[in-house]
Amino acid sequence: MSQPAIELVGVEKSFGPVRANRDIHLKVEKGTIHGIIGENGAGKSTLMSILYGFYQADSGQILVNGREVKIRDSQAAIGLGIGMVHQHFMLVEPFTVLENVMLGVEGGALLGPGRRAARAELRRLEEEYDLRVDPDAVVGELPVGLQQRVEILKALYRGAEVLILDEPTGVLTPDEADHLFRILARLRAEGKTILLITHKLREIMAITDTVSVMRQGEMVASRRTAETGVEELAELMVGRRVLLRVEKGAAAPGAVRLAVEDVGLVDARGVSLLGSVSFEVRAGEIVGIAGVSGNGQSELLEVISGIRSPTRGRVMLAGADATGRDPARMRDSRLAHVPEDRHRAGLVTRFEARENVMLGYQRAPEYGAGALIDRAALLSITRQHMEDFDVRPPDPYLKAANFSGGNQQKIVLAREIERDPDVLLVGQPTRGVDVGAIEAIHRRLIALRDAGKAILLVSVELDEIRALSDRVLVMCGGAIVGEVSPDAPEGEIGLMMSGVAGDAA
Repeated sequence: MSQPAIELVGVEKSFGPVRANRDIHLKVEKGTIHGIIGENGAGKSTLMSILYGFYQADSGQILVNGREVKIRDSQAAIGLGIGMVHQHFMLVEPFTVLENVMLGVEGGALLGPGRRAARAELRRLEEEYDLRVDPDAVVGELPVGLQQRVEILKALYRGAEVLILDEPTGVLTPDEADHLFRILARLRAEGKTILLITHKLREIMAITDTVSVMRQGEMVASRRTAETGVEELAELMVGRRVLLRVEKGAAAPGAVRLAVEDVGLVDARGVSLLGSVSFEVRAGEIVGIAGVSGNGQSELLEVISGIRSPTRGRVMLAGADATGRDPARMRDSRLAHVPEDRHRAGLVTRFEARENVMLGYQRAPEYGAGALIDRAALLSITRQHMEDFDVRPPDPYLKAANFSGGNQQKIVLAREIERDPDVLLVGQPTRGVDVGAIEAIHRRLIALRDAGKAILLVSVELDEIRALSDRVLVMCGGAIVGEVSPDAPEGEIGLMMSGVAGDAA
């Protein structure tokens, strides 16, 4: 047998009193896709950052192709044929695709020859691995699925034989995720080795050859994917049996809490983003909006929450016209909003966790009077939020940027849900969240519904929409194209999402 592509022996890493990785042993065979799963904060990203040279292990060995190596920085990792596609892309948005790919490896002081050579190599890589993207396109103007392809091309251009992908589908639509898996299968067929970090167990079952499970910084199991299942993997991740579909009783809808009446939105370029959207959400129900990302769901949440003003139509809260109110006044009207993109709209990542906990609610009486913040009260509330939502590590003083994506999401959810709103807007509630936390978040949303709250749920995860919703509205092209039961066949909903009318679907 050939040597493993990667072998870790007794790797340890601590950050102060927190032991992120404990005596890790891992073998990754060449030419395979090896999944690494675990709860948020289990140590997955830390371990991969050690392999890519961002962190140095406190102890242990790293072997590449059977030879012990020291990886002191990312340049050393690249030199050993290790590339990494990060959860949050490392791209220069004003640069073109070609400029991003050749950045740092320009090939000399004169850019002309290097640019021509890079263009030719990029064309070869695109053809060989089905990674087609316009080399002259500005990266910041590309959808996230194509930006991710640029990251993969960057790694391949630098000669990567081992490719690490950290939560690669967290920002992708289902179609984009499917295309990514086809690319990974092509890379494997060409002899590349893939390390896939994800919390999505269906993805693990669909694409990997082997899966290793981390829990609380330790490697607790490795399995051939064909010899395990989602139930066993979920239990190994969390350390207990996990309900993969939350139980809920029948809804008991009450009075209308939110009404959207003929809302339209046209942007500054004259492009229609929303066209005549109308629906109601009642107390005691969850209304889900299904749709492929980019079909108006984001703009709809922004209009309802007060971030944007509609071009026409009205937003009514508890029978009162709330159209055009700013987000602060919407919060005063007992509407809470969990935004789809936690980094752009939900957190200030340079702020500490405690500062993010009160973000948008800093004038609430529990945080003090006037301009002075009651720091003791803030600390107490933050600690309670962290305990209730199992935020790891439970450190109120840690900057938001230093939490994993799933734990950042928990901070945002805790802040909005604990305000006890009458109307809750939830965009992508479990994006980047592990299976155990998904179960807890779903339970909490159902409990809020049963307590008489009106919940509008937007998610690109169709399973999540069907599991939680009492009614499902389907959006396509900025309009509601139909309403279906959550028990409707997945294929029927999928056809409506793609623009096929409800009757035809």
